[in-house]
Amino acid sequence: MSADLPKTWMALAVALVLGAVFHGPPRPSSPDYAVCSPTGGIHTVDPAHPTVQCILVRDTRIADVGSLEDVNARWNQRTGGILDFWRRPSLNVSFIDPTSVSHAHAHVLAYGSLKLNVDLSGCTSKQEVLERLVDFVRAKPDILNNPSKWIQGMGWDQNIWAVPEYPHADDFDAEPLLRGRRIYLDRVDGHAAWVSRRVLQLMGELPNTVDGGEIIRDGSAHPTGIFVDNAMSLIPLPPPSEAGMQRYFERTVKDALAVGLTSIHDAATEPDAIEFYRQYAESKKLPLRLYLMGHLDAIEYWGDKLPRLVDYGVGERLNLRSVKLFTDGALGSFGAAMLEPYSDNPSTNGLMRIQEDVLSNLVQRFHADGWQVNVHCIGDRANRVVLDIFEDVFAGANMSEVRPRIEHAQIMTLEDLERVGRLGVIPSVQPTHATSDMWYAEQRLGPERIRGAYAYRTMIQTSRNQVLPLGSDFPVEGINPLLGFYAAVARLSVSGRSPHGPQGWYPEQCLTRFQALKGMTLDAAYASFAESITGSLTVGKKADFVVLDRDIMTVPASEILGTKVLATVIDGEVVHGGF
Repeated sequence: MSADLPKTWMALAVALVLGAVFHGPPRPSSPDYAVCSPTGGIHTVDPAHPTVQCILVRDTRIADVGSLEDVNARWNQRTGGILDFWRRPSLNVSFIDPTSVSHAHAHVLAYGSLKLNVDLSGCTSKQEVLERLVDFVRAKPDILNNPSKWIQGMGWDQNIWAVPEYPHADDFDAEPLLRGRRIYLDRVDGHAAWVSRRVLQLMGELPNTVDGGEIIRDGSAHPTGIFVDNAMSLIPLPPPSEAGMQRYFERTVKDALAVGLTSIHDAATEPDAIEFYRQYAESKKLPLRLYLMGHLDAIEYWGDKLPRLVDYGVGERLNLRSVKLFTDGALGSFGAAMLEPYSDNPSTNGLMRIQEDVLSNLVQRFHADGWQVNVHCIGDRANRVVLDIFEDVFAGANMSEVRPRIEHAQIMTLEDLERVGRLGVIPSVQPTHATSDMWYAEQRLGPERIRGAYAYRTMIQTSRNQVLPLGSDFPVEGINPLLGFYAAVARLSVSGRSPHGPQGWYPEQCLTRFQALKGMTLDAAYASFAESITGSLTVGKKADFVVLDRDIMTVPASEILGTKVLATVIDGEVVHGGF
């Protein structure tokens, strides 16, 4: 064999397909192959075999795990053939990440939209936002020459500006190229929108109040162009076309596979998107696994308006068996519903986006109709309301069968932190929210409430079965799951800083590396009823795994974010990279 192999292969060492080197993206001619680590660095998240030297893939599933010698001997005994491994001293498999690296909470089409429109992430001033918009318009002749075209973007965050105040519709008029245009910009958390004066004109007369939302007004009671939570539904933003959804989906998939994701929980999939995925899955195999949480903006029961999809379509990669409800907004936009006023804004306790009796009725109906119920809760009031409802609705239920989830579970009283575990409710959290919010969260919550915020280690300790699925909420945060892994174990920014210094922000709430890894894999699979087929490298499960260029379980924390994905494999097929 030639010594002039690709560098990717040189980093990975031994991966063979019945005597042939498996060294590139094309699927091997045989459906059976083995991947081995001479150092035994394959982490399986299977308690029976936590780390192994080799995995054997047969068609789409894991057929064997163990040492090279044992796997080879068992193969020979079963087939009468020899599983040939190519070994060279200069080659080394550094690390093979576990099965089904999953984001347990994300927004698939919104990410693609962000990347193909205006990404405002990291803008440190209004002026920088305006400059990015101008550059975008100049680069898009169809928008430049047609002022009636909508300009969309996401990612602005007033909390990181020198003057942390909401912007104004008239700010766009500072740039001649933006005057008179239809501009819609989502805040970084997706819970507030900033629109232009032209959009306000299109909206006409606005209501004085909005249940579960807010129209920000100036001293003369005129709308400023900022709409929070339920008030955002007043904005006449046109929905994406089917072609637009296709483009957004393709971009998200490309980036997701490149960072090693094999499964995504889409947290609030509306009917048009559900139909898009359903048709896609019927005609061809989805590029990765999707677990949809159906959502409609309605207070009447809508479970009967959703198709129930279980292991659906070509390749059985699409599932829709859960719903997403919302109780409150987000901390950064003062929309998180709090039991007491905000410490840095005593004029508000945040927003409840739905009345408690309406939410209770919906949860009861969805549960009775067999849907998994997943509820967005940020503030301590929102979490308490939902826990009260869950405790009532699921009394006597087998929680391992119904698996209700609280999405975010961000700020809780110490009593409710204990209760969420005692009830068997699944808290689905996003570690990068902690490291994004840590610069202002304590000022916003005060020294007492912060003790029950982003308390991930406590959640595991109080959990019945130590299940804590991890996500990112992308595009609110970055799509790379290693950002969440690093945030969970280090509680530091990507630059290695925190308000409490290099030891991390409230380091007693750090997860161990195994806890974080399990949260990204087996716990995420459990939260989507998929733990019997994905989530660990266990014999009989799907051959979904990721190959990295270093062992994130042992390298210094400062090196975790430098890790590269060398290959992403789903159903035994290389879908990104190669080895």
